[in-house]
Amino acid sequence: MLMTSPLPADDALVAPLAGTSADAAPAQRYRAVRAYSAALVEGLSDADATVQSMDDASPAKWHLAHTAWFFEEFVLAGARPAYRSVDARYRYLFNSYYESVGPRHPRPRRGLLTRPSLADVLRYRAAVDAAMEKLLAGPLPGATLRLIELGLQHEMQHQELLLTDLLHLFAQNPLRPAYREAPDPPPAAPAPPLAWIGHAGGRCRIGADTGADAKDGAGASGFAFDSEGPRHEVLLRPFRLAARPVSNAEWSEFIADGGYRRPTLWLADGWKAVQAEGWTAPLYWEDEAGEAYREDAGAPRAMTLFGVQALDPAAPVAHLSYFEADAYARWAGKRLPTEFEWEIAARDLPVRGNFADSGALRPLAAPQPSGGVPGQMYGDVWEWTASPFVAYPGFRPAGGAVGEYNGKFMCNQFVLRGGSCATPTGHLRPSYRNFFYPQQRWQFAGLRLAEDAS
Repeated sequence: MLMTSPLPADDALVAPLAGTSADAAPAQRYRAVRAYSAALVEGLSDADATVQSMDDASPAKWHLAHTAWFFEEFVLAGARPAYRSVDARYRYLFNSYYESVGPRHPRPRRGLLTRPSLADVLRYRAAVDAAMEKLLAGPLPGATLRLIELGLQHEMQHQELLLTDLLHLFAQNPLRPAYREAPDPPPAAPAPPLAWIGHAGGRCRIGADTGADAKDGAGASGFAFDSEGPRHEVLLRPFRLAARPVSNAEWSEFIADGGYRRPTLWLADGWKAVQAEGWTAPLYWEDEAGEAYREDAGAPRAMTLFGVQALDPAAPVAHLSYFEADAYARWAGKRLPTEFEWEIAARDLPVRGNFADSGALRPLAAPQPSGGVPGQMYGDVWEWTASPFVAYPGFRPAGGAVGEYNGKFMCNQFVLRGGSCATPTGHLRPSYRNFFYPQQRWQFAGLRLAEDAS
């Protein structure tokens, strides 16, 4: 079924998230997270869920199967020795990057997996869920409960990837299909003037306590990924942080001023990417004729999960590479914040924002600033920082295959903070570190400016 008649915006996407609170019982929380994944693919055809648009993306069907495999491999295999998979071959098909587990289907060829079908994958998930329900019905040791929570947080990551990968897939289709019917847009209003919020800096404690009984710095459940710790001290100089992310209108000014044509604004690898890829605007921006957006093209439009839409000038700009964010900051006479500056600015704020359950599924315009508190620190767009994704002092990966989760990727990537409009509610905390390669653009990634205060 081609998505020429997209599902309405008020479908079942939001309801399953009601049970994802950290205070929910493990079984209720498990059901809620798993139900949300299933809701994300409602209305997709088997073809929609099978095709892979690029090496960095994965088919929706693969995300569904891989997250089921994760519970099989790391929870059920240890806690229920008599458990048997629906199909032993799935261990090869749906392992992602766990070398310790064994060989796996090559990532760039996931789109060739026409079988199992979407219906088969959903049956596979149901079988895993039935086994997990039996497991969750009884008392469980703390180590098993922590593995289950890791699996749920892992699945939330894949829920976001499922949405961003679908957007990239549909953007390749000349028919520009919509994933969902667009909700009514909010009333148009300009972004508030860019204000600056000062921070004294000094000696600051950063990160989460990632011990077995961690609470300090982690989310409400005490959970944090291993890469978010150990908690440690850093020394920060006084700095100022912009009260909101950079907007589409401000990015249009950068384009109009020749931002993509001025090599002096770009890091060497960034300029090489601009030349090689022909970048003239953020990913998905286009003109009224559907061509790649250029500086003389008028008001930009963009491919979204609702099809091609006019861009709200006041909304945060999205789908930027690190290279683009860095070039803009240089053009503006500012810089990107470090991840430590970002965390200090955000750590006392409630983790609220425009997340996936809002139904917006796109960045929304900034509200008026309030009382010197930065806005949109959570949700809307991931914010690139100037910090490479490297280990904190004293970092030790977990033993076994789960130790491959983060540590082996601590090379050549940059940290993003704050979540996006595709991030599930309940997945974030101040210490959360996302990471991508500097040339990658298909995530909802934007930027917030910073400057030295002295």
